Amino acid sequence: MAYIGTYHSPLGNLLLAADDTGLTGLWFEGQKYFARTLPEEQLLKETPVLAETRHWLNIYFSGKEPAFTPPLHPAGSAFRQAVWQILLQIPYGKTMTYGEIAREMAKRQQVSHMSAQAVGGAVGHNAISIIIPCHRVIGANGSLTGYAGGIDKKAALLELERTVL
Repeated sequence: MAYIGTYHSPLGNLLLAADDTGLTGLWFEGQKYFARTLPEEQLLKETPVLAETRHWLNIYFSGKEPAFTPPLHPAGSAFRQAVWQILLQIPYGKTMTYGEIAREMAKRQQVSHMSAQAVGGAVGHNAISIIIPCHRVIGANGSLTGYAGGIDKKAALLELERTVL
């Protein structure tokens, strides 16, 4: 069963989704791939995971780095899961390029090369935006590229974190 709720952020409304294990989705209304991983059967209900996610978002949007992460349960291939694990390790206020993530993936998978485009596909299909910080991934030249929520929101999130590009 999927449980859903909403959150009114300074950047627009967010849809939150969770199952009994953890958060499964966090999308800006109308973003690319909006609620694509959400099952048809869902219930509008407050759960401990959704409450903890709201608490995390309240701290985050107040301009502070939350000291905890709500339980996460993203659905995706092993490759996507591995990329998302790297995203979770990008520190608050810092960025990584798609190429840097590709090199880290190659190292972890013990291969000589990993495609930055493949990494970009995994980053773009992250269903738990903000908490799995895909907004911290930038182009090789420092450009703000490829954010499903929109480049304006990516810029605002990085500004909130006082990220220097």
